[in-house]
Amino acid sequence: MSQLKLTYFDFHGGRAEPARLAMHIGNIAFEDYRFTYADIAEVRKSTPFGQVPTLHVDGVLITQSAAITRYVGKLAGLYPTDAYQALLCDEVMDVVEDANIKMGPTFGMTGDALKEARTALVKGPLKMYLSWLQSQLLAHGGMYFADNRLTIADLKVFAYIRGLNSGRLDHVPTDLVETVAPGLNAHMQRIAQTPAVAQYYASFGA
Repeated sequence: MSQLKLTYFDFHGGRAEPARLAMHIGNIAFEDYRFTYADIAEVRKSTPFGQVPTLHVDGVLITQSAAITRYVGKLAGLYPTDAYQALLCDEVMDVVEDANIKMGPTFGMTGDALKEARTALVKGPLKMYLSWLQSQLLAHGGMYFADNRLTIADLKVFAYIRGLNSGRLDHVPTDLVETVAPGLNAHMQRIAQTPAVAQYYASFGA
């Protein structure tokens, strides 16, 4: 087995959370290196693009969260082997990443600029992405997004919805998901109750 080291912020969420969960679910040993926001400038010096997460595989540095999540998803048996089901999985993951990219620029804003930008996102793109994700979930049976089983697509959506509901995003109502796409909240709660996922968060007291 390869030696794995995942580097990301010390909180439950964000772009590394699906990979963390996948490796836990798959009983894959890895070093879960977490750092504080105060340390980001120093961490960025060791990454090609100044971005995290990164994954070291036997000492080789890998960037890009989607690539990392797919890789560990394959190791954990949480990525479809059927080409079409893999396509459905990838589609959902990429849509969530598009939503993350829309939100990204607002993290450097404050005051009225932040409020205006986040309010515009809530009224437009976020509702669009949430509605589409719910429609895809329902179109594939209402339980999982692909392959009729738990995949990294579910973990990606789970982490995203959990973040929107958290209250950590100023000017994003905590009832947004419940109002726009309640099926995604039901999905999040179901994934949270998966024994391996529940055990993961319990181990942190979260």
